[in-house]
Amino acid sequence: MDPLLKQYLQKHHINYEKYDHPPVFTVEQSKKIKLNIPGIHTKNLFLKDENSAFYLICMPAEKRLNILSIRKKFNLKKLQFASPLELKSQLNLTPGSVSPFGMIYSTSVYLIIDKKIWLAEKTGFHPNINTSTIVLTHDNLKKFYNSLKVKKEVLEL
Repeated sequence: MDPLLKQYLQKHHINYEKYDHPPVFTVEQSKKIKLNIPGIHTKNLFLKDENSAFYLICMPAEKRLNILSIRKKFNLKKLQFASPLELKSQLNLTPGSVSPFGMIYSTSVYLIIDKKIWLAEKTGFHPNINTSTIVLTHDNLKKFYNSLKVKKEVLEL
């Protein structure tokens, strides 16, 4: 686990369950190794618009993102995946380890969480590395969300 994330979670009294596993870089890889981790399985997409504003979208793993609806909601002409270099500079993350926990390093990325994740009893995310998953209850996800000093929103995606 990212040591700064561990400190952050302790400081904000955010409890979690940790599950170690082989490295996974994609949703497909995680399905192949059949991880028995409780809670909603998530995917996290790091995107940028035509003005180089960044968005982190957290959604259920099986859901497809409707980029057109996001573009309309935020009145954007373009929305595309950000580069690995931008991911590192904005969230201190590398591909395969993207999660909302990278938001502890950001002041400018817009966090969007799918309503299904928000309402879930338990949800799992990589703790800024892809060799483990930490699971938060809804109350602890809410504590984490409220602790962030960034623009954020829960949306039905």
